[in-house]
Amino acid sequence: MTDTMPKAEPYVRPDVRGFLDYLNALPGPRTHQMDAAGARAVYRAMKDIADPPVGELGAVIDLVIPGPAGNIPARLFDVRATREPGPAVVFFHGGGFVIGDLDTHASFCAEMSRTLGLPVVSVDYRLAPEHPWPAAPDDCEAAARWVAESPAELGRKVTGLVLSGDSAGGTLTITTAMALRDRPAAVPVIVQAPIYPAADMASEHPSFDEFAEGYLLTRDTMNWFADAYAADLTHMAGNPTAGSLAGLPPAVVITASLDPIRDQGRAYAAALIRAGVPVVYREAVGNIHGFVTLRKAVPSSVGDVAGYLSAVRAMINEVQGQQVMAQAAAG
Repeated sequence: MTDTMPKAEPYVRPDVRGFLDYLNALPGPRTHQMDAAGARAVYRAMKDIADPPVGELGAVIDLVIPGPAGNIPARLFDVRATREPGPAVVFFHGGGFVIGDLDTHASFCAEMSRTLGLPVVSVDYRLAPEHPWPAAPDDCEAAARWVAESPAELGRKVTGLVLSGDSAGGTLTITTAMALRDRPAAVPVIVQAPIYPAADMASEHPSFDEFAEGYLLTRDTMNWFADAYAADLTHMAGNPTAGSLAGLPPAVVITASLDPIRDQGRAYAAALIRAGVPVVYREAVGNIHGFVTLRKAVPSSVGDVAGYLSAVRAMINEVQGQQVMAQAAAG
């Protein structure tokens, strides 16, 4: 018997619909129709329209991290001017490995520091097409190792790493966690927290077609990013699900239901569970890709970000509790 029932339209929140209507009516070229420099400029110009100000913090410090091909710019966001030893977040911004920088994600990094009560180091890794794969994962791994060593420039004693990032940065969160699993840094990665990651780029997923047009991130833009980045999808540093997920740190994974790469995040969370890795999975139902940097344009995203950060804080607390119990049992 053939199923003739019409497919239900996906739920779109009212504020998301308003933003999409505005976005889709804008004149001018789309991201995939620009060169990299033009796309970066447009993305940077959107931040003050789409996201709140950085707000008050105890410290905002520009850093320089030694990298495999030269210095890597980075920025420390900390709700406290000084602090006792503890974990630090290493954050990798999104933008398809082509656009995005320290400024485009500054507001979110500041909110992450305020909510988690932790220092956040945002990493300005090299971008494609000038620096195709594996420049980005190489830089992100080097930056995470540098933070793990608690260098004097950081001004903080780091006891564990929390890796996070959105979109392409979510992918880099995972590849960095894998690299540090296979060759540990000075301190362990205690939590990985990818946000709508491109985690399974070699497989076909229904959401890629279902949300190919009209939901901010389009199939054409995704293909433009992929062509510029030129990753080896048979290598785990280019496509995380190409490698073993066993032994990775506990994860918090969040996706958006109206996202062409939604199913990649779902698949990654499911694969982690099959590999025996503790996972908290959340989905921002009715929201779109990029929502963590759209909290002014899409006000309901504030709740999604709060839920995500609450889950990350709970996972950090759980891991730290287990560490204390393990030390007590060993002592």
